[in-house]
Amino acid sequence: MEYGLLGETLGHSFSPQIHQALAGYGYELLPTPPEKVEELFRQREFKGLNVTIPYKQTVIPLCDSIDPRASAIGAVNTVVNNGGHLTGYNTDIDGLIYLARRTGVDMKGKKVVVLGSGGTSRTAQSAAKELGASEIVVVSRRGENNYDSLARHANAQVLINTTPVGMYPNCGVSPVSLDAFPNLTGVLDVVFNPLHTALLMQAEKRGLPCSCGLPMLVAQAKRAAELFTGKDIPDSRIEEVLSELTAQLQNIVLIGMPGCGKTSIGAALAKLLRKRFIDLDGLTVQKAGKEIPEIFAGEGEAAFRDLESGVVREAGKNTGCVISTGGGVVLREENYAPLHQNGVIFHLTRSLDALPVDGRPVSQSTALSELWERRAPLYAAFADHTAGNDGTPEETLEKIVKELNGL
Repeated sequence: MEYGLLGETLGHSFSPQIHQALAGYGYELLPTPPEKVEELFRQREFKGLNVTIPYKQTVIPLCDSIDPRASAIGAVNTVVNNGGHLTGYNTDIDGLIYLARRTGVDMKGKKVVVLGSGGTSRTAQSAAKELGASEIVVVSRRGENNYDSLARHANAQVLINTTPVGMYPNCGVSPVSLDAFPNLTGVLDVVFNPLHTALLMQAEKRGLPCSCGLPMLVAQAKRAAELFTGKDIPDSRIEEVLSELTAQLQNIVLIGMPGCGKTSIGAALAKLLRKRFIDLDGLTVQKAGKEIPEIFAGEGEAAFRDLESGVVREAGKNTGCVISTGGGVVLREENYAPLHQNGVIFHLTRSLDALPVDGRPVSQSTALSELWERRAPLYAAFADHTAGNDGTPEETLEKIVKELNGL
């Protein structure tokens, strides 16, 4: 074995994909029970290891030397075997510093509040110190600075979340309300699934520079790869790999008037991009055990919207999908966050006189012009992009793909 990731229980990891893209070497996942870690280090049959929970402290006494930054943090996430001599490093700090600079979060001379007191918190504290923070406060569940005493730190200017709060599958939860910090100039969240956590969505609403932890993940891997190989890798490779990962993880969400082609275009787009297709109306029908006109007739629109919102919450947790929504999904503001958390949202438009109404209760009961007038501002508020669907399906798909690729 050349290189790999050491941890106790390793589920799906992007590390092999990232390292292969960055440096082209073989990289394995090494789920290892605690009693086998010392043996692995004693045998030294590896060129380099990345180390994750719960072994970032465990491996310190098993190394022959520790880099000063890793020693100061008290955690090792990268081990290099140089002719039998094992040196421990911490590249998470490189990743977090890159994340802050990339996002435009300046910490020099500023008060930084770090949420959480674990290993990643210590990394964030060290990064903030290197970036010139004037004051660093750690908020945890216990101790003097806890979640009940946030008011004493209302003057914080940068917030870094190092807790798992809001991480998949418990999406939609934020560790704090940003209302407690009116002077913020930037927010970082080490969580990267979902891509937009509830904490980050608060920052987005305030127009603050903010980011999830995905750039940190790639940047720390780049630094580890440099230590493994002894070769410099340009930062441009971070951005290339990050772009590939984001495209892989991102959902593409289609909203728009009933009958505008969301389902047919969505299915074709999913096939084209090799993503899974999710039809929210279909899932709602499946959950209810009856067709949408039956739900409207028997239980009313409010009952349907309740069912729809439940389906939206669950579907939005997925990654790497194309999601077609019902025409009225925008009627409830609560549906935005689940769709946005992993998704880029396209408003699919079509001329009103081309919209079918058969089998669509709302379209049959309300004039399309009136329906459009009411919903158009809501579609605009939800959407990141707009794509017209009055031409051929191929033309519509081309518009969406070009927008996704920034062309």
